[in-house]
Amino acid sequence: MTSSDPTALPDPWHSLHELLAAMDAEIEQVYVERGIEGVRPRFAYPLIRLAHTGPLTIRDLAKSLDRSHSAISQTVAAMRKEGLVTSEPGPDARTRRIDLTERGRSLVPFLEAEWRATHETVAELDTEIPYAMTTVVEEVRRALGHRSMRQRILDHLVEPPR
Repeated sequence: MTSSDPTALPDPWHSLHELLAAMDAEIEQVYVERGIEGVRPRFAYPLIRLAHTGPLTIRDLAKSLDRSHSAISQTVAAMRKEGLVTSEPGPDARTRRIDLTERGRSLVPFLEAEWRATHETVAELDTEIPYAMTTVVEEVRRALGHRSMRQRILDHLVEPPR
C-alpha cells in the first residue's frame, strides 16, 4: 500500500460516466412514457439490426455492431429475459442463433424513430456547445491513434518497489 489513497482525488472519468448514465436514463424514460417496459437503450441497436438482417449468431451480431462477443452475449441474455429475442442452437453446438420475438419485432418501428430522434438530438447539442461532442470524441480517437492509452499510462506509471 502507498502512503496516500489515489481514489481520494477527483475521478476524471466520473463526470463522463455520470453524463452517459443520465442520458441513457432519459432515453429509457421516453420508453417508459410510451408504455415500453423492460427495454434499455442498449437494446435498440441489436434489436434494429436483427429486424433488418434476420437471425444472427451472437458472434455475427457482435461483429455487425462492432461490439465485443461478451458485451453482446450479456445484452442478448437481458433481452431474452425481457421477451425480446429468442436464442436457439446455431449451425454447430458452440453457436446460438438470435432472433426477434413478436414483442421485439413490434418495438422496432418505435426504436428506429427514437434512434433517429436521438441522433438529431446529439447533432442539436453539438451546435449548442463550444466543442461538439462528436468532434471531441474523434479528436481523442485521433490522439490515441498517435499514442495509445496503454502507452500513455505506461509513460506515467511508477510501479511500487517489490
